[in-house]
Amino acid sequence: MHARAHVLVKGQVQGVFFRASMQREARKRQVVGWVRNLSDGCVEAVVEGEREQVVKIIEYCRKGPSLAEVTEVKVTWGDASGCYKTFRVV
Repeated sequence: MHARAHVLVKGQVQGVFFRASMQREARKRQVVGWVRNLSDGCVEAVVEGEREQVVKIIEYCRKGPSLAEVTEVKVTWGDASGCYKTFRVV
């Protein structure tokens, strides 16, 4: 079953290759969507795909790349829209 997760990651998550590493993980897990930096220092993402794979991406977000210091991850679940073809950094 396909699912959609809107993810907000807080902490030291910018300038540590978080978006690029998340894109690699997403492609490895064959999920689609996007990830971007926010002006408040957080990282925001929308991930769609098989629910099991989306959950694994969220687990990855909880630790991030080695230089990241994640303090909080907020997830809002929804139905997949099917409008994404790839996972990209925006």
